Amino acid sequence: MDIEITIDLKKHRHPRRRTRASEAPDTTRIPRITRLMALAIRFQDMADRGEVRDYADLARLGHVTRTRITQIMNLLNLAPDIQERILFLAPEALASDNIGEKRLRKLTGLIGWGEQRQLWPHEC
Repeated sequence: MDIEITIDLKKHRHPRRRTRASEAPDTTRIPRITRLMALAIRFQDMADRGEVRDYADLARLGHVTRTRITQIMNLLNLAPDIQERILFLAPEALASDNIGEKRLRKLTGLIGWGEQRQLWPHEC
């Protein structure tokens, strides 16, 4: 008995979906900064429970650099009310308030929560 199997080795490229300016933004998608904030909280919980020893363990588990883990974990330095706003951020707020991770890094470097609140969302 002979069995013959044919394997197509060509790479299949899916055409990228082009968006039109007239199309409405996807309001069901969770903003990236919201996902990162939730991830930072989850990582801290893992560290508190002893599931990981340090940021290096998290980096190895996530296949990212320790620097990237530090950037994510620094979101926990934000005032609690700012963290809450990020967690419940509406997708359409991103376009109007221009809230992004790189801009939030300025706030995470500020020690005083009052100062962070004054600059939120103006510096974001």
